[in-house]
Amino acid sequence: MAQKYNLGMKTLGIKYNWIDKNKVKPLSRNTLFYGDNLEILREYVPDESVDLIYLDPPFNSNRSYNVLFKDESGKDSESQITAFEDTWHWGEDAQQTYHELVQHAPANVSSMISALREFIGANQMMAYLVMMTARLIELHRVLKSTGSIYLHCDPTASHYLKVVMDAIFEIQNFRSEIAWKRTSGHNSAKRWGPIHDTLLYYTKSHGYIWNSVFEQYDESYLETFYRFEDKKGRYRLSDLTGAGIRTGDSGQPWKGVNPSNVQRHWAVPNKILLEMFPDLDLDGLTSQAKLDLLEQEGLIYWPPKGKVPQFKRYYSADKGTPIQDVIGDIDPLGAQAAERLGYPTQKPLALLERIIQASSNDGDVVLDPFCGCGTAVAASQKLNRRWIGIDITHLSIALMKYRLKDMFNLVEKQDYNLIGEPESIDGARQLAQDDRYQFQWWAASLVKAKPLGGEGASKEGKKGSDKGIDGVINFMDEKEKTQRVLVQVKSGHVSSRDIRDLVGTVQREEAAMGLFITLEEPSKDMITEAVSSGYYHTKFTHQDYPRIQILTVEQLLQETALNMPPRDHAQTFKQAGRIKKKDGTQGELF
Repeated sequence: MAQKYNLGMKTLGIKYNWIDKNKVKPLSRNTLFYGDNLEILREYVPDESVDLIYLDPPFNSNRSYNVLFKDESGKDSESQITAFEDTWHWGEDAQQTYHELVQHAPANVSSMISALREFIGANQMMAYLVMMTARLIELHRVLKSTGSIYLHCDPTASHYLKVVMDAIFEIQNFRSEIAWKRTSGHNSAKRWGPIHDTLLYYTKSHGYIWNSVFEQYDESYLETFYRFEDKKGRYRLSDLTGAGIRTGDSGQPWKGVNPSNVQRHWAVPNKILLEMFPDLDLDGLTSQAKLDLLEQEGLIYWPPKGKVPQFKRYYSADKGTPIQDVIGDIDPLGAQAAERLGYPTQKPLALLERIIQASSNDGDVVLDPFCGCGTAVAASQKLNRRWIGIDITHLSIALMKYRLKDMFNLVEKQDYNLIGEPESIDGARQLAQDDRYQFQWWAASLVKAKPLGGEGASKEGKKGSDKGIDGVINFMDEKEKTQRVLVQVKSGHVSSRDIRDLVGTVQREEAAMGLFITLEEPSKDMITEAVSSGYYHTKFTHQDYPRIQILTVEQLLQETALNMPPRDHAQTFKQAGRIKKKDGTQGELF
């Protein structure tokens, strides 16, 4: 199912009627939002309140991005859900948005979007650029004057997006076009193999935050340049002289070596001396005295042949290579990567950590308006930044909630705000009316069930038939054998026939139990059918559990739990590794 982003400057798509604005607290702490980022940015994020923005929007590659889940054997399941489609269409919404941008955007942006329309025409690419332009205007508004923005894209639209960014953030604030090698080499018909993504890096002004970050040297580099080793570790040799004759003390002999004889002078690494002796008055020392200090610390190398000493630069004291605009040392997430959660566009945590370390400081606010499975949010939490995450699918919100719990033991409402999910039965009804597929994903997330597509299976892009199953919960029984609870979600009229169908599905699929989630109250006949199905007896704990259970959405909102054997939701969703966050507390968001 395509993401229902509002294309325009008005509210054209997804509705927010289930959000009770009177109950929404100010953004005093980290916050996840479900909904269209255009409206959320306008309604909740103040001007110049964000230090760093990272966005990885749909690429306009006309692809459907599927979430693949693993079954209990570790193999790819036949079930997959289309998390989003990044296909865009020129229609009434796009035309209206284009008109509003031309009429109301700043003059340079208006001229830019008009020129693009003249060149590109009214097509899918133009609809995508209109969608992005409206959002980038808002992102420019919320970014602090010292802030930075990284736009992650691919070659299908990066050249157009750079023009858009030049207009909104101004050409002089372009800093880098970063290439990240996202995959290994592969065959590509009649062209150079496409193996990289592009990150467009802009700032709001010239006075932006920048921290020096260094890449670790790889082993081949160490073997080539750090060829020597002693009890202090590996080291390489550096010159202690510079070109040209000097008449001062730097041109005078030291321990029988006169640099002037070879048209050179002493060039002592003062930075190293200051790191070793922070209270040292370098201006009061001669070059010869500085060399004495280096030799005293064992940092002078005397060659077996020849007289010219060299400086021993140890690897442990070297920070590595400053980060470059071609990233080749951060591997993409392979199929067996430990941090891989199964989300289609998931990026490595290390990539986001590098960006956040370079362009923000402790306690700064990081915003990701296209969250996906929340890698930017996770990296921000790990590095003690405050954060705002926004996504338009309940599947993404569910994955982010599980990830925050698994990695940092964070719980919604208790440790961070979550805005946009229904909190009342009226809100649930509104969500079901607006989008029944999002309702199914959200309802399944209330019991931490792996969603399987459900009623919208064919529209959702799922392989094969859903067989009457909207979600699955796995648990372990005798001898670590995996058993399943099959979940069915209904938002409309329900009857005892639905329960009989679920009983038949549980039997056919040889599952242990079945759960029926309903927006409406179950009838007496439905309850009778459920009770008549009997019990599931666990061989591990020797307890009985009702084989078929019915829970209403209202009960789930009141935190009524499914009566089932103990389970870890890692058996349902792949579990993110636990990270011990650095000590310290986060302040208020705004």
